[in-house]
Amino acid sequence: MAHNLTRSDDYIPRELIALTHRSVTPEQFEQLCSKYRDLRLELTSTGELIVMSGTGGRTGRRNSNLTYQLEAWTETDGSGVCFDSSTMFALPNQARRSPDASWVKRERWDSLTERQQNSFPPICPDFVVELRSPTDRLPQVCDKMVEYLENGALLGWLIDPFEFRVYVYRPGHELVILDNPDTVSADPLLPGFALNVMKLW
Repeated sequence: MAHNLTRSDDYIPRELIALTHRSVTPEQFEQLCSKYRDLRLELTSTGELIVMSGTGGRTGRRNSNLTYQLEAWTETDGSGVCFDSSTMFALPNQARRSPDASWVKRERWDSLTERQQNSFPPICPDFVVELRSPTDRLPQVCDKMVEYLENGALLGWLIDPFEFRVYVYRPGHELVILDNPDTVSADPLLPGFALNVMKLW
C-alpha cells in the first residue's frame, strides 16, 4: 500500500506511519480517530489511511467563511442540515471522509438513529464542498469528488483558490469548470443558495 501522508512525518506518531503501509479496517480507523484527536485522518474505500495536515491561517479563514455562508442559508431554508469540516461521514463504499462543508436533506438526517448521528454518520451528504489547500494535490481531490458522486452526492463543488476556479460535479452531467466566478449557484438542490466565492479568494 502506498505511503499516503500529506503532512511532515516529524509530526506523525510512528504507529500511524506504520499503518499507512497496510490496510486499516473501519473499526481500527474509529479507534485511531479517538486516540489521535489532534490529527485529521481519512480512510479510503480500500483501507488506506490518510493523515492530513492541519489548515494554515488563510485556509482556515476561507473554510470558516464557506461554512458560515452555507449555515446561514440552511438556517433560513430549514430543509436540511449543514456540517463543518470536522464531520466524518461513513460512506457506503466503506471510506471515511470529511468534506470541508456539507449538507444533508433533513428527512435523510432524521432517518438516522441517535447513535448513528453521534458517531460517523453512515450516509453520504447530498451536497459536498472541498476547498483546496496548499498541500492538496488536485488530481487526488478530483478523485474524491467523483467518489462522493458514486456514493450518492447530488452536487459537489471543488473550490481552488489558487487557480480561482470552481469545479462543479453533478451525477450524470459533464464536469463544469468555472473560471474566477463571483458566485456559484446550488440550484435546484439548494434553492436560492449562491456562494459568494469572491470572499474565498
